[in-house]
Amino acid sequence: MTRPECLVLGIGNTLLGDEGVGVHVVRRLQERPVPGVAYLDGGTGSLVLLEPLQSAGRIILIDATADGNPPGTLNRLTPKFSSDFPPSLTAHDIGLRDLLDSFYLLGQATPDVVLITVSIALPQDMTTDLSPAVAGALAGAGEMVLRELRQEGS
Repeated sequence: MTRPECLVLGIGNTLLGDEGVGVHVVRRLQERPVPGVAYLDGGTGSLVLLEPLQSAGRIILIDATADGNPPGTLNRLTPKFSSDFPPSLTAHDIGLRDLLDSFYLLGQATPDVVLITVSIALPQDMTTDLSPAVAGALAGAGEMVLRELRQEGS
């Protein structure tokens, strides 16, 4: 596989409703491929994602956050370490934070990382459905990703 100019990585557990919003966004974006961009369903995150992160020129992450904002609120962040992440109580949170800390600590060329978050309410019930507020934010989150890709020339 050739090195993608940009990796768009959706994180989340689709069995916990809104917590899987990052995966839902990536699945939608896969329907509109962009040259030089690789899309990856990262599920609940783990160190297996380290290699795809290391091979990308740039990284755009999409993830749910329990930051106290109304469900469906979108934000753009540029995290460098786990302490830069918004608060979250989701099951994959520690894995994603550890993954990015490991990625940065390896000391290789560090691509730009953008994190697009979608606010959710906690706790989440076992369901594969998104709440109306979070489902309504899917298009906006996808547009934020596409705007990032256009701004950086991908």
